[in-house]
Amino acid sequence: MPRKGNRKRLKYKAGDVCSESVTVADYADADPAVVKSGRVKKAVANAIEKEVKLLCGLEASQGAVEEVLSSAGNVKVDALGSSDDLDPEEDGDLDTKVAHKKKNKRRKENSESNIDGMEYPVDIWLVLSSYIRPEDVCTFALICRNAWTVTCTAAFWTRLYRRHYRIDGGLPFCLQPDSIARMRYLRASVIRSLFHLYEPFSQRVAKIPALPESTPTTPLNSKCLLCWVKKVSETRPEALWEFSFKFIKQGPTKKGCAQSLHVPRQYKDVHMNPDSDCYVLQVTTLNFILTPVVMGMTLTLFTISVSTDMRHHRVRLVFQDSPVQHGRKRGDQGGTQVVLDPVHSVKLMDWWHPQYPTSLPYT
Repeated sequence: MPRKGNRKRLKYKAGDVCSESVTVADYADADPAVVKSGRVKKAVANAIEKEVKLLCGLEASQGAVEEVLSSAGNVKVDALGSSDDLDPEEDGDLDTKVAHKKKNKRRKENSESNIDGMEYPVDIWLVLSSYIRPEDVCTFALICRNAWTVTCTAAFWTRLYRRHYRIDGGLPFCLQPDSIARMRYLRASVIRSLFHLYEPFSQRVAKIPALPESTPTTPLNSKCLLCWVKKVSETRPEALWEFSFKFIKQGPTKKGCAQSLHVPRQYKDVHMNPDSDCYVLQVTTLNFILTPVVMGMTLTLFTISVSTDMRHHRVRLVFQDSPVQHGRKRGDQGGTQVVLDPVHSVKLMDWWHPQYPTSLPYT
């Protein structure tokens, strides 16, 4: 049997095709050994249709012309619908045209649907903000610019505080209604109050384990602002010691969408928060341990491992005089080392944590 690739195909040029050059080999009953496909090529079908149209007003009769036109039209449709009779170049051109048509159609639909919506005034968004939950504040602020502006106002945070305030909420003195009445630090005070009053937030804090499952990486490359030791007495017969280290993030601020919007000038006092980039690492030990002074130094290594007695944990902190450059690793050689062993619990608290020692001047 002859190979499939050895079959000959009849090739015509559009200008050379006429009614006399159409043979039996161009139709469905042609010899498959001569022609690969039994349909007329696209170029031949176009040439036949063009010639038939020219004959409409000359020697062809009206009935015969209509019959030939319908036949040629069917041949053209079959030629376009089949991929066997198209050359690879013609097939590629057809796919390109279809892709361009779809792209233009999609662009037209997008342009029609891209219609400016209605912009509602700030007063309407302020009314709607009275019905959102505390955990949906960020989602509400992302709706539009006016909705974000509402979340910057003092009225928004004051209403949010009054909706969830309870007398038996156990709020500290600095978060009582008398202290919330002023605008300065209002947003930070309300957020801290919600972690005392709002049950979903308080449960989130209560679920934090005494010892983290893995060593936190947040304090790394942060500057130590303060460190202090406090003796605490709990249900245990022996007293415990709390070693606290207050850190602040270092390095350039990230460039993004957060810097494109600026808080209105009249509400800058509402958003003031000196502890926004700070957190406290609190390590509770069973014994008092003498530690070196590390204030002003940068934390470069933080590990939590098993103690030598295999019953407790051991915390190791390494501080350096300068921060580590981005992408570089610095070993623990030559730094100031703080080892706390045995450890009872480890807490890393953000500024909104109920046990965070705030530095806001409420007095």
